[in-house]
Amino acid sequence: MRAVLTWRDKAEHCINDIAFKPDGTQLILAAGNRLLVYDTSDGTLLQPLKGHKDTVYCVAYAKDGKRFASGSADKSVIIWTSKLEGILKYTHNDAIQCVSYNPITHQLASCSSSDFGLWSPEQKSVSKHKSSSKIICCSWTNDGQYLALGMFNGIISIRNKNGEEKVKIERPGGSLSPIWSICWNPSREERNDILAVADWGQKISFYQLSGKQIGKDRALNFDPCCISYFTKGEYILLGGSDKQVSLFTKDGVRLGTVGEQNSWVWTCQVKPDSNYVVVGCQDGTISFYQLIFSTVHGLYKDRYAYRDSMTDVIVQHLITEQKVRIKCKELVKKIAIYRNRLAIQLPEKILIYELYSEDSSDMHYRVKEKIIKKFECNLLVVCANHIILCQEKRLQCLSFSGVKEREWQMESLIRYIKVIGGPPGREGLLVGLKNGQILKIFVDNLFAIILLKQATAVRCLDMSASRKKLAVVDENDTCLVYDIDTKELLFQEPNANSVAWNTQCEDMLCFSGGGYLNIKASTFPVHRQKLQGFVVGYNGSKIFCLHVFSISAVEVPQSAPMYQYLDRKLFKEAYQIACLGVTDTDWRELAMEALEGLDFETAKKAFIRVQDLRYLELISSIEDFLGSGDPKETKMLITKQADWARNIKEPKAAVEMYISAGEHVKAIEICGDHGWVDMLIDIARKLDKAEREPLLLCATYLKKLDSPGYAAETYLKMGDLKSLVQLHVETQRWDEAFALGEKHPEFKDDIYVPYAQWLAENDRFEEAQKAFHKAGRQREAVQVLEQLTNNAVAESRFNDAAYYYWMLSMQCLDIAQDRAQKDMMLGKFHHFQRLAELYHGYHAIHRHTEDPFSVHRPETLFNISRFLLHSLPKDTPLGISKVKILFTLAKQSKALGAYRLARHAYDKLRGLYIPARFQKSIELGTLTIRAKPFHDSEELVPLCYRCSTNNPLLNNLGNVCINCRQPFIFSASSYDVLHLVEFYLEEGITDEEAISLIDLEVPRPKQDNRQQEIANSSSQILRLVETKDSMGDEDPFTAKLSFEQGGSEFVPVVVSRLVLRSMSRRDVLVKRWPPPLRWQYFRSLLPDASITMCPSCFQMFHSEDYELLVLQHGCCPYCRRCKDDPGP
Repeated sequence: MRAVLTWRDKAEHCINDIAFKPDGTQLILAAGNRLLVYDTSDGTLLQPLKGHKDTVYCVAYAKDGKRFASGSADKSVIIWTSKLEGILKYTHNDAIQCVSYNPITHQLASCSSSDFGLWSPEQKSVSKHKSSSKIICCSWTNDGQYLALGMFNGIISIRNKNGEEKVKIERPGGSLSPIWSICWNPSREERNDILAVADWGQKISFYQLSGKQIGKDRALNFDPCCISYFTKGEYILLGGSDKQVSLFTKDGVRLGTVGEQNSWVWTCQVKPDSNYVVVGCQDGTISFYQLIFSTVHGLYKDRYAYRDSMTDVIVQHLITEQKVRIKCKELVKKIAIYRNRLAIQLPEKILIYELYSEDSSDMHYRVKEKIIKKFECNLLVVCANHIILCQEKRLQCLSFSGVKEREWQMESLIRYIKVIGGPPGREGLLVGLKNGQILKIFVDNLFAIILLKQATAVRCLDMSASRKKLAVVDENDTCLVYDIDTKELLFQEPNANSVAWNTQCEDMLCFSGGGYLNIKASTFPVHRQKLQGFVVGYNGSKIFCLHVFSISAVEVPQSAPMYQYLDRKLFKEAYQIACLGVTDTDWRELAMEALEGLDFETAKKAFIRVQDLRYLELISSIEDFLGSGDPKETKMLITKQADWARNIKEPKAAVEMYISAGEHVKAIEICGDHGWVDMLIDIARKLDKAEREPLLLCATYLKKLDSPGYAAETYLKMGDLKSLVQLHVETQRWDEAFALGEKHPEFKDDIYVPYAQWLAENDRFEEAQKAFHKAGRQREAVQVLEQLTNNAVAESRFNDAAYYYWMLSMQCLDIAQDRAQKDMMLGKFHHFQRLAELYHGYHAIHRHTEDPFSVHRPETLFNISRFLLHSLPKDTPLGISKVKILFTLAKQSKALGAYRLARHAYDKLRGLYIPARFQKSIELGTLTIRAKPFHDSEELVPLCYRCSTNNPLLNNLGNVCINCRQPFIFSASSYDVLHLVEFYLEEGITDEEAISLIDLEVPRPKQDNRQQEIANSSSQILRLVETKDSMGDEDPFTAKLSFEQGGSEFVPVVVSRLVLRSMSRRDVLVKRWPPPLRWQYFRSLLPDASITMCPSCFQMFHSEDYELLVLQHGCCPYCRRCKDDPGP
């Protein structure tokens, strides 16, 4: 028994009494002049109850849970409801000492120093009765017929429901032994009502209702203050001046301490129908404990011994169900049983019992030896002539006279020990340690034998009947089975808490765990069935299972393991299992299977069991026919037998026989016709890969039966990869097909062309185009893209059109690697790139004019309109409307202050055909713009970052500088002019060399700038003063830009190795085009303003804009490259 503290609290005053609500959810405490209501689950104080004016001495709850009562030194009794509301109050002439509810009628008895009263809800008045002495305690019998009163003068008065005295018990100590606490045993199994009495003569006594004492007084050596029974009356709690609560048997035998306290214990109670105990003390401490009663037991074969009521031992014969009780009258600490021996450890001694006779069914034990000595041990084992004590890492072997004969010291804690038999005095022990070591120890040998060492701690062990295999359950709930001779791990199974070998079959074991019983035969899969508890033994068809405190023998049919052997044609092993216990139907099945498998000996034994004479005669005639032993005749016989089975509608039997005769094609045809996929794959796996005809037939049937996985396995076994590819394509298992195509590129066309066609049929055109491209079918890929582009333009999905044109351009670039088509494809590449840029920009214009709300800023629409007007060729691309571009430009120019440009746009619109829906807006705009100034806002004027020239908003030259002819680089989102200048490499510098020179990043000398601070009374000026030396430290690249061109021809910026070496890697952006294009280089002139380039489409963005767009769409807004995809 072990007590675990669940919660503890402390009140301000002494805890005088405690009562539980009958459902156990609440606890009522009498402390000071208040009642305290606690939640028993976590010790939360729910509510203090005020109603008494002086100390509350007692509290009691009615059995029906509807009300409770409290009595106080203020001479009053208060009745409370279960909702903690006071409903009634009555008084006595003196302080109330105790209260108690009748368990049947719910009549309340309240006792004071001079009288006691009886109150019930049905009557208005309280009937009171005088008492000759101060009443300290009271208790009703189970049937509610009698009330026992404990007096200060040592007398116990037993009254009926009307208050009349029926029995008077005078204690020998008289007034020197006040009756401080009494309690009737609540057990309904007892034939007589039993009253437990605790007095201050420091004794505990037991009486019958008649007043007759049961047994003798038992000395306590302390003053008892409270006594109470467990709900079923099996144990008694007792507390008092010894500052602890002790647990006793119902007969008064002390079992142990529940909890030690710092002051006198005035009250202790048991939570109804549980093992929880609450203790109240003089210093106001409330402690709530859980009592844990461990199982003390021992098992040997069909005998099971276990502890009952803490002081008795019951030995049970698991087969005959006979039981015998051995009363020890002391706490039983350990039990061990072996053959005809039984060892019981008590607190101060060990008793050795033996059977009267050698009869296996004899259940009469007698004491053989007594070892009068106190032992501390974790485990106890008994042998024929010795007992073995286990204490942590040490094992001691003692003779029955108590003499220590041998001792073993282990490396780690001993977790499990078991006797595995042997001659008397030379028995073997199986020992499992926490460090995973498993040893065998002989009682007469000082040296332990290490059987094996595993990585995890041992929880349970068992050895097979032949001592050749060892089953271990470790701390990870895994059952591991080893070969003892080779130390090889044979197999392991999860979810195990205990294991046992079958004592009659070498290859069978069972283990339990997770609410299931698992039976394993040989290496076959586990057979499971539901079972609560732990497996502790396995004998034949009986499994011994321990559940809580009781053990039972479960009869388990052996049909499942028998059929596992039958499936593998192991007829002799199946027969051994059948002998353990199967049904007649199982015997007949075994007989038929053995006959079909030509194991005539097993078939005869099985038919004898079912007494089938016809088949016995058939087997006899077959044996005569096969007397010559010619293999050809045997095969012929099996084939005929298979034909016969097929004709009598026994196809499964026919298949087995055809396989035995080597007629695989016939067997496969039957399986295929009947749709037996499992049998087909089983045949395919057993066939040799050289037998192509039957394997091909198997694969064909499996494909028909919608089992492509098994068909693929068969094709793979044959090495027929073409058929395998065809199978994957037909069943649309594209992932497997692609994996195969990666390993065998020669099948690429066979995979990707059908895949692309399938995608196109399912309206997944973009994926279809990629598949055609991957298969090398460029013409089809381009056709799909062109169709997608035309559809997108026709449906005004200009964003999609831009994307498809970009894909077309990239595909043309890919084809341009072919020299024969290079020039033509590069021309198409540049054309499609230009169209992609136009449609990408026009998408925003279209959305702005068609949608009621615009998602773009005015500045962005203004920039896009200008970009499109500058970029549009003479033949406007399909779907792009100049009216919408000029209308948008006019509106945004007017809004941003570019009035001159707005006038120009409105003038241009007058020469175009304008749709009716725009007519009014344009006419109104044309009129209102005349009221505005004839100039543009200087803030909108674009700047050339090469020559620092301000360019007009409408540029006749297009998107290039009017001064230096340098092409502008635009952001693909806001269409601002980016601070980038494109430069070219000198002849002879390769791209790789250029990148390596830029990566060198040779530091430039720092400018010697000096700050001069001038201060006066009204201002403070900070002036930057450059010295003569600093003027010479100019960036070599900037020097290339610092002249005015002014000519009509564009002269590109060409840099040398020296200039490249001076550049910083973070200032240079490189478009790494695939061949045959050269890479493009751009230098940022404002390094602090960050620019991001998409690594796929090489479009430029302000970094902040790009990050925001990628967050919104999850991809690049131009080429739709996902953020996690690698660049090209």
